Amino acid sequence: MDIFVQLLIAAISSGTPLLFATLGGILIERSGIIQLGVEGLMLMGAVIACLTYLNTGSLILTLLAVFAVSTILGLVHAFLTVTLRTNQIVSGLALTLFGAGLSAYLGKKVSGIPVPGSVPKLHFTWLEPIPVIGEVFGRLDLLTWISFLLVIAMHLFIHRTSWGLHLRAIGDNPATADVMGIRVQAFRYGYIIIGSMLIGLAGANLLLVFSPTWIEGMTAGRGWIAVALIIFARWNPVRALFCAYFFGVLDTLGFRIQLIGSEIPPYFLKMIPYVVTILVLMLLGWRNRNKPSGAPEALGVPYIREQRF
Repeated sequence: MDIFVQLLIAAISSGTPLLFATLGGILIERSGIIQLGVEGLMLMGAVIACLTYLNTGSLILTLLAVFAVSTILGLVHAFLTVTLRTNQIVSGLALTLFGAGLSAYLGKKVSGIPVPGSVPKLHFTWLEPIPVIGEVFGRLDLLTWISFLLVIAMHLFIHRTSWGLHLRAIGDNPATADVMGIRVQAFRYGYIIIGSMLIGLAGANLLLVFSPTWIEGMTAGRGWIAVALIIFARWNPVRALFCAYFFGVLDTLGFRIQLIGSEIPPYFLKMIPYVVTILVLMLLGWRNRNKPSGAPEALGVPYIREQRF
């Protein structure tokens, strides 16, 4: 039982950055804009969190700095894809390359230096006597609890509010939404910025909670896994929660196998989450080949006013 609890706690710690990134990607892609810049945004969020925390020692200022930088990068992506109507895939890839290069440059001086603090943990003493649940959820950090609340809030927002209906409308048929008086470009700008902030927060969470030291390329492909998780979750926040923690288990499993003295080379164990990602994508593609994908119908299609789909 102790091994199971430890694995579950490690999976939540590893999966929370993926959850934040996936939720941000869902919000952006629900508005009809492809976001392949997740890896770059996460790296920038991580390095800015490290630099700000080392210089200020303030968690609030650190998060504000991460949100500010993520907003700027989100605005760049929004300007290219919404205003200039450039290729969304190319714009996202450019954002990833830019974020990877700039984060490596900015993080040179602080590489390997641990941050002087961490995200506070919330202690729920009334949960601790409950077997398993108390051990897992009794001492989680603040950002993890925020991610739980965010899943619920996003699900209710998308499926139970008029603003969520607007979001689905501009993602499925922006021309009709435009006719109904919804400002498509303004909404897309807003959702790209908010989604980018969540992705930047994923990078900050990775550094402040999971691995409190900046290392060049520390996301190690997690941004691309988050892109895959958006598809696995079928653009649904609740499904994203389970998908993120499933891959958190896979990410943790390789390390646990090493601890029990396995002779499998560690490089192969680190490949587990990525191999499973490819296999699951293949399986889902095969099973749902004759079914709707669940993706917004206008995803990736630039909208020009008065255009009809």
